Amino acid sequence: MLRPLLLSTVAATALTGVGGLGPLPPLPLLSGPDTVTSLTVAIEKSGHAEADGTFRLECDGATPAQGTPGSTHPAAANACKRLDQLAQSGTDPFAPVPADGFCTQQYGGPATARISGSWQGRRVDAGFSRANGCEIDRWENLRPVLPRV
Repeated sequence: MLRPLLLSTVAATALTGVGGLGPLPPLPLLSGPDTVTSLTVAIEKSGHAEADGTFRLECDGATPAQGTPGSTHPAAANACKRLDQLAQSGTDPFAPVPADGFCTQQYGGPATARISGSWQGRRVDAGFSRANGCEIDRWENLRPVLPRV
């Protein structure tokens, strides 16, 4: 009888947070051998012919500062290192700009990118542009996964 009560108490605490202060934040993402990154990065209209194209980015969670041999990304080692930094900080670089966010109305150029695959055990399918200040910020946050434009 105690077990169902304990489980329901734990579930209620997870949903409402401690002391009713709201939901608890998500647990930070961790690196390890089971968190291999396998992404397809497609870039268009960057202004640099060598940066445009579709690239594979493969990162081994055990050695995040190194791209694996399956990578065709031009900056694989640094891109893997950046993704590991973002994971350690608990940041989701693939999250879209909130619909109700306030963004400066500046244009950063026609560059677009799509990143799909898996990162930290999560499915990823995210589009990037430089259409306004928020989108430019998202792009810059992922450098060198995405190129300097």
